[in-house]
Amino acid sequence: MILNPERYLVTSALPYANGPLHIGHLCGAYIPADIYVRFLRLMGKDVVYICGSDEHGAAITVRAKKEGITPQEIIDKYHHMFVEAFSKLGISFDIYHRTSADIHHETAKEFFLDLYRKGEFTEEESEQYFDEKAHQFLADRYIMGTCPKCGFDHAYGDQCEKCGSTLSPMELINPISTLTNEKPVLRKTTHWYLPLDKYEGWLREYILDGKLDGEEHHYPDTWKNHVIGQCKSWLDSGLQPRAMTRDLDWGVDVPIEIPGAEGKKLYVWMDAPIGYISATKQWALDHGKDWKPYWQDKDTALIHFIGKDNIVFHCLIFPAILKAKGDYNLPVNVPANQFMNLEGDKISTSRNWAVWVNEYLEDFAGREDELRYNMIKNMPELKDSEFTWKNFQDSNNNELVNNLANFVNRVFVLTQKFYKGQVPAFDEDATFEGVWETELGGFFETEMIGLHDDIQDLNEYLRSFDFRSALRTVMEISTKGNQLLQFNEPWKLQKEDPETVDVIMNLALQIVAALSVIIRPFMPFTSDKMRKMLNLPAIKENGELLELLEALSLGESLIEVGHQLNEPAHLFSKIDDDLIKQQKDKLGAVPVVQKTEEILQHAVADVQTEYVAKEQTHPSVKEPVSYEAFAKMDLRTAVILTAEKVEKADKLLKLTLDLGFETRTVVSGIAESFDPRDIIGQEVVVLLNLEPRKIRGIESNGMILMASGENGKMSFVSPQKAWKSGSIVS
Repeated sequence: MILNPERYLVTSALPYANGPLHIGHLCGAYIPADIYVRFLRLMGKDVVYICGSDEHGAAITVRAKKEGITPQEIIDKYHHMFVEAFSKLGISFDIYHRTSADIHHETAKEFFLDLYRKGEFTEEESEQYFDEKAHQFLADRYIMGTCPKCGFDHAYGDQCEKCGSTLSPMELINPISTLTNEKPVLRKTTHWYLPLDKYEGWLREYILDGKLDGEEHHYPDTWKNHVIGQCKSWLDSGLQPRAMTRDLDWGVDVPIEIPGAEGKKLYVWMDAPIGYISATKQWALDHGKDWKPYWQDKDTALIHFIGKDNIVFHCLIFPAILKAKGDYNLPVNVPANQFMNLEGDKISTSRNWAVWVNEYLEDFAGREDELRYNMIKNMPELKDSEFTWKNFQDSNNNELVNNLANFVNRVFVLTQKFYKGQVPAFDEDATFEGVWETELGGFFETEMIGLHDDIQDLNEYLRSFDFRSALRTVMEISTKGNQLLQFNEPWKLQKEDPETVDVIMNLALQIVAALSVIIRPFMPFTSDKMRKMLNLPAIKENGELLELLEALSLGESLIEVGHQLNEPAHLFSKIDDDLIKQQKDKLGAVPVVQKTEEILQHAVADVQTEYVAKEQTHPSVKEPVSYEAFAKMDLRTAVILTAEKVEKADKLLKLTLDLGFETRTVVSGIAESFDPRDIIGQEVVVLLNLEPRKIRGIESNGMILMASGENGKMSFVSPQKAWKSGSIVS
């Protein structure tokens, strides 16, 4: 890596706006980058941290069609979900942008047009599946068939979700279009390809030797072995030309200046990485800065944080695009993490075998740092790791509570008891049982030197992207703080040797002050709490760690004699078994919100669907759900206070419900069965904990339970007259 660069540009992989975040995403690209960026800021470095939502590609249009809404509604939904989740977790982007922004479309098209004019693309004709009924070429995700590897009959054109094999549409057995269920036909189409084989020579030198244009660019021995290994495997197999355009109706247009551009979009892996550049441009506009030095000045270190599934794109394809464009920096490191598994199995979004970030933040509000801690402790830096709820509970209860929180609390309680919350004066020549292994040992000065050296070790781990070891060093410092108290027992020593207690307690407070700074990259909310308890300025991440090291190297205190502390507070609390059991029970179950949302969509969506109705006496029984899933539904009794038709919606009524303790608005698809005037005062049962949803511009907060007769006429599921509004139905 470049020694002492003037500035850093750090990116995290753009999350795909097609579904919520899970813990595998966090430990892959976002928490490690956040740690590194916060560390750089604490050391006074010039760093910009870039990310944003990846909002183009076929999978988004597939989901939009499935849900009966527009691609824009899909990306808006997940973009805002990402923003909220990252904010709550303390991921400190300098900008979180989105690839649907105009500045991104302009930047991506400018890149493509420039490469086209330079002759960097080849134009090739190929056969691609075409849906004659839908009148469109089919992206890989629009094709389904039987996997040739495992026989799974619902494999997509790009991947089999059962065996995980990467596929091409041509490999599928009995392919069908997911748009119409018709068998697609092959038609010729033309696309622009990036001839990666042309760049193979310099890419090999860049990745394996750390050189660019014959000059040293970075140190390859600082790159992770699995990153180098995966790149070498691709290079040894021979790089092939890769299509940079697609026949799609959603994405960045191929520039109209290019003949044959009509109906063509940029391939997502041509489009998405350029999002790092367009986001930097927007950041610069927002802050009155110049974006170019961060991408084009050779004294800038570009570092990509990603998961291992994105290694090839960030180490081979995107560098090839940047080199072809010219005058752009290539990454000096791509510290990709491997995968995190869950409770003995791979994370699977389709099976709901995942810990969803938004659900965690709701169920464990105020425990954001506890998740960050566990993610870092088990980070899959060099090999796959595993998250278990038992380990999460143990790391919280045994490490955060019993070690860190216990040390800080004991120091504050004793300081309040002995010195009324003020930092005590002490005799620097006083001896005690020290905890750092130095030649002299047992003196305040030598203990502070030991603290300084441990923090220097911590910094070296951070510089080499070894975040697990860095966190372990933080906790070892906390452990030494506990040992300082345990070995010297100031609560017993106070009466017979108060002078020694003075130096022990002052040193303990210096350790707490140091922890409040060095813990910042890992657990920023805990750092804030500690600084407040210490009555010290909040960390602004503007060189505070550098100042701390300078103070320790000069033998200066981090918190002065006579300084008044605030009242102690508990940093962490124990997590009980019941809460852990609830989380384990969620795994693999169909989320109640998802299930009820689907029901609501079917009730109100105005979607034209062709089907052949089959006569049957009773509807078929739906798939089973677990008792635990059912028990999570909050069913309450209510009374309809007002009812009115929703404008331009024949099936919808806007209802105001009295729940006894509050009123709610619910939009219900029952207008064809009831006159609004006839249902005022009607007692109903309502599903209360359904996620709010905007329907025709009205926010609906719940769902009325209804029964449907043979003629399609609906009737209310009503409680007994004696029940009060708001009564729980179980």
